[in-house]
Amino acid sequence: MDKTIHEKPEAILQKLIQFNTTNPPGHEKACVEYIKDLLTEYDIPSEVVFLHEDRPNLIARLKGNGDAPPLMMYGHVDVVTTENQKWTHPPFSGDIIDGYVWGRGALDMKSGVAMMIAALLKAKVENVSLPGDVLLVVVSDEENGGNYGAKYLVEEHPHLFAGVKYALGEFGGFPMELEKNRFYPIMVAEKQSSWVKLTVRGQGGHGSMPVKGGAMMKLSQVLDKLNQPLPVHITPVVNEMIQAITKEFPLPKRIVLKQLLNPKRTDRILKLMGDKGNTFSSLLHHTASPTVIHASDKINVIPSEITLEVDGRILPGFTEGEFEKELKELINDDSVEIEFIRSDIVKTEPDMTHFNTLAQILKMKDKKAKPIPFVLPGVTDGRFFSSLGIQTYGFTPMNLPSDFNFIKNIHAEDERIPVECLYFGTEALLEAIQKIGK
Repeated sequence: MDKTIHEKPEAILQKLIQFNTTNPPGHEKACVEYIKDLLTEYDIPSEVVFLHEDRPNLIARLKGNGDAPPLMMYGHVDVVTTENQKWTHPPFSGDIIDGYVWGRGALDMKSGVAMMIAALLKAKVENVSLPGDVLLVVVSDEENGGNYGAKYLVEEHPHLFAGVKYALGEFGGFPMELEKNRFYPIMVAEKQSSWVKLTVRGQGGHGSMPVKGGAMMKLSQVLDKLNQPLPVHITPVVNEMIQAITKEFPLPKRIVLKQLLNPKRTDRILKLMGDKGNTFSSLLHHTASPTVIHASDKINVIPSEITLEVDGRILPGFTEGEFEKELKELINDDSVEIEFIRSDIVKTEPDMTHFNTLAQILKMKDKKAKPIPFVLPGVTDGRFFSSLGIQTYGFTPMNLPSDFNFIKNIHAEDERIPVECLYFGTEALLEAIQKIGK
C-alpha cells in the first residue's frame, strides 16, 4: 500500500468510490476493510463492530496528550442509488476529469471520510500534538436509517464513545453564495425525523358505483391541508443564522429578510422570496411531506381505508407531542387517525463551545469566508450520537467554486468534487483536531 497516500486525499476518495456501497443493500464490508488496512499500514489501531458482517463499522483511535476529552470524527461510506440516472462518467469509477473526482459519494460523503482519513494519517506521520485522543468512526447504513450503523453502535456499544463530548461530521463547511457573500454554514443542530401514518376511512364499493365523500375524497382534503405550512417557530440557532446573513445584505434587502424573524410576517416574506425562500422555510417550520399512499389494489374496487405515510421533520428543541398537536390542528378532522411509525427525537440544546474555533479555521483558509451557524433540515447520524451527549459540528470543509451548487449535486447524477477541495478540507480538519480542546 502507498505509504505516501496521506498526502493524496484524492487517491483515498477514488478508492472509496470504487466500492459500490449502494444502500440498500449496502455491502460496506470491502470498503471498511480497505480503510482498516490503510490505518494498519500507518500503525493506527482500529476495531470493527457489526450487527451484520456485511455491514461493519470501524472505530480507530489516535492517542493524544490526555489534556482534553477524546474528539470524534465520523462519517458513512454507504451511498444512495444511481438507478435511472444518466451519468457522463461511470458512477463507481472515481475518475479524475477536468480537476474533479467523479462518482457516487464524491460529496455525500466519501469525500468527507477521505479527508478525515487523510487528516488522521497526516497527524500520525507528522507527530502533531493532539490535546486529546482522536477517534475516527466509519459507519454503515446512514442512508437507510442507521440500524446497522450509528444507531446500533449507540444502543449496543456506547462504551466505545466514553468521554467523547464533541464530534466533527457532516453536514457543513461548504460555501453558500448570497448577495456576493461567501457564507460557510457550520451545522450545530438538525431537525428531528418523525415518520407518521395517517389513516382515512369511508364507504367502499364497486368501481362502477361511485361513492361521494368516501375515503378518497377525505384523502384529497388531507393532502390539500398538508400543502399549507405549519406554524412558524424561530429557534435560537436559526435566529442567529438569519441575523448573521442579514448583517451582510444591502438595504432594503436587509430589512425585508430580517422580517423572517417576525412570526406574523414570516410566511408572507417567504412567498415574496419565491424559490429562494425554500432554503429558509424548512428552518422556520416543522414540515410534513406526504410520500407514500396505500389504497385499493384493484382498479374496480373503491377503497374503504387509505393510509398516507408522511415524512415529518421537527425543529430542534420540540417534542413529538408538540408536532402531533400542530398536525392535528392543521388537518382539523378527528376521523383521521394519526400513528407515529418511527421517531428519532432527542431534545438537546446546541453546544456552541467550539463554533468560533471552526469558524476561525475557515476564515484562515478562505479569506472571503463568513461562517454562520446552521440547522440542517434533514437528519444525519448526529441524532444518534446526541443521545450520548455528543455535540456534532457539521464540518467537512470544501472551498467549492461560486458557480458550483453543493445541494443540487448531492444524490444527483454526475456527483463530483474538485480535487482542490479535498486538500482544503484535509488541512482544515487537521487544524481542527489540534485546536479543539486546547
